Parts: sequence; C-alpha cells; structure tokens
Amino acid sequence: MAVSELYASIRAQAAKVIVGQESVFEQIVVAFFSGGHVLIEGVPGTAKTLMAKTLAYLTDTAFGRVQFTADLMPSDIVGTQVYDLDSGRFHLREGPIFTQILLADEINRAPAKTQSALLEAMEERQVTIDGAGYPLGEPFMVLATQNPVEYEGTYPLPEAQVDRFLFKVLVEYPPEEVEQEVLRRYHQGFDAHKLDAVDLQPVIHQTELTGIREEIRQVTVEPGVFGYITTLVSATRRSPDILLGGSPRASIALLQSSKTYAALQGREYVVPDDIKALAAPVLRHRVLLRPEAEIEGIDADGAIRRIITGVDVPR
Repeated sequence: MAVSELYASIRAQAAKVIVGQESVFEQIVVAFFSGGHVLIEGVPGTAKTLMAKTLAYLTDTAFGRVQFTADLMPSDIVGTQVYDLDSGRFHLREGPIFTQILLADEINRAPAKTQSALLEAMEERQVTIDGAGYPLGEPFMVLATQNPVEYEGTYPLPEAQVDRFLFKVLVEYPPEEVEQEVLRRYHQGFDAHKLDAVDLQPVIHQTELTGIREEIRQVTVEPGVFGYITTLVSATRRSPDILLGGSPRASIALLQSSKTYAALQGREYVVPDDIKALAAPVLRHRVLLRPEAEIEGIDADGAIRRIITGVDVPR
C-alpha cells in the first residue's frame, strides 16, 4: 500500500478519537515517518497526550510517558544498574525511555541536567549507563510538551536539545463548533483513557515501517528545490528580525520532512509548497529573534513568513 493510502487510513482511524487538530496531527505523523522528534507547545487540555497515544496505537508501537518535575533525576528516565543479591551481579533496570514513542510531558519543568538525559537518546538512539551503551528500539520518537503560558518553576531547554527536535508544533484552542463536537462525544460515553472501546485498528505494523521510509527516501527532489531550501534557511541568518538563524541541520530537517510530506500527499516529488507548509514548524524553534523585532510584536512565525514572501519560488 502506498504511503498516501496508509496516511489516509491513519487519519480515518484517528478521527474516531481526535476532533479537530488535523494540522497538528499531520505534522506529528510527518515527523514519525521522517524519524524525527516533536516539541509540542500548547496549554493543558488540548489533546496533546491523546494524539501521542493515538499515534502509538495506530502504528503498533510501544508508548511510554514521563511527567517531568523539578526533582526528576536522569536515572529516573534512562534507568540504573541494580545489584542482584541472588546472582551476585548487576543488571539493568530499564527506565521509561526504553520504549518507542515517549511522551515527555512538561519537559521544561525539569532542570537542564535531566533534560539533557534525553539528548543522547534523541540523537544517537542509545543511552549510556555507568559507561555502557544500550541501544533503543526502532522506531524511537520523543514527543515533548511544554506550556507556553506558565513559566514559574520551569527551566529553558538547552539550545542543543531544542535543535534536535524536527518540529516545534503549536497547539491552539479549538473553534467552538469543534469543542461542541468534543462535548457531544463525551456525553455519548467517550473516554480518552479507554481507546480500546473506540474500536481503533492499527493501520501499520513495525515491520512495515522500513518499507515506508524507503519509499519516502525515493521521493525526487529537483536541484531548484535544493536551492529553494538553502536560500530560505540562509535568509534566516541575514534577516533584520533574526539574531540567530537556522543551521545546516535546519536545511536537512526541511528536506527530509518535505519528502515525507510529499509522499503523504501521494506525490513522488517535492514541490515548493511542501517546503512552505513545513518551514514554520522546522524553523520556529531554531531562530532567535532580535529584541527590536519582539518589541514590534513580531514573533518567529511572522519573521519566517516575511522570509518566505521575499524568496523567489523556483519554477
């Protein structure tokens, strides 16, 4: 089955439990197929956890969750060596990071040392405990959430870790008609904690993921599109609104995610509109605004829109 057909099936199944947030869920699926991680920013109660659990259910992958707090230690995430009195040996007690889709809830509530425990796992797909490396399963995806409003008791994410996220996705409040549909479903007995009762059916299995990613790798990218990507990312380094622009990792992320996005749309080639659609989630967490731009009320998305408008689209 083509990637676009699988994606259509995922959307149809997800609609049984997720109302609205189509764009957010689409970006999460794009990141999953691209092998990337997602930083989700939104206020509590906007279905962030539900979307993560639904994706794990539909892709037949193991799901784990860590609630980040100020007293969370790195060993609480990766695990630790425990001495067994009977055998006289140490054995690994795996932490919750040994899963396939990990929800790092309120990641900015833990100090930098604990946040950095995820860094090796996100980049190398392994963790190091007492000098020994332990590989993680495949696929492995981190979905980290943070509250954009409540800053008391939070810690800024290290820049190196933020750059490891393929996307930063913004979750907004739903429109009134969507929220009314949510109420109707709960009135009829829907329970977000009992997905089995909704008759969700896994759409893909882990053994199929390699073939899906291989199909995505075969998506064609013309030289003009390569140039469009590099011109956009380079423009972030020269923008009068931006102090620190995107690195080559941003260009790679935009290329890989655009190929996945094209495949989900049923195309075997990338077009400039694919890049425009993903420029904001790829770049918004990788740029640092100048204070003057913030005073003028310009946010990262606004600066990125200005850049897109000023760059010629290849034919």
